[in-house]
Amino acid sequence: MSQQGLLHHIELYVSDLKQTTDFWGWFLNELGYEPFQKWDSGVSYKLGNTYLVFVQTEDRFLDISYHRCRVGLNHLAFHACSRKQVDEVTVALKEKGMKILYEDQHPYAGGEDYYAVYFEDPDRIKVELVAPWNE
Repeated sequence: MSQQGLLHHIELYVSDLKQTTDFWGWFLNELGYEPFQKWDSGVSYKLGNTYLVFVQTEDRFLDISYHRCRVGLNHLAFHACSRKQVDEVTVALKEKGMKILYEDQHPYAGGEDYYAVYFEDPDRIKVELVAPWNE
């Protein structure tokens, strides 16, 4: 099967690499990613042929914080293996003090046939974990 068109990697610059690594390391591990690369100013996690890279933003570029409604990335969405996994991750996110978005509509904020949890990472990048359609 050809890899053409599939994502190779995504690289995100972050405001606090340690805080980001603590959060994303846990979440990506839950989805089956494994640590891939690590250097002084960055870290990556890999699943199959795709990996996510997190790099510490240089101090000189930290003056304007990220906001998903500006030009650029709005959110990252990941497949869950089941509704049960969405529920388990939701509980863990709450235990970690992470902000659940659209909590009053959870887990159907995407519609009555769309089972997902929406939340923010330490830099307030929106992340979505969505259960399979046929479940």
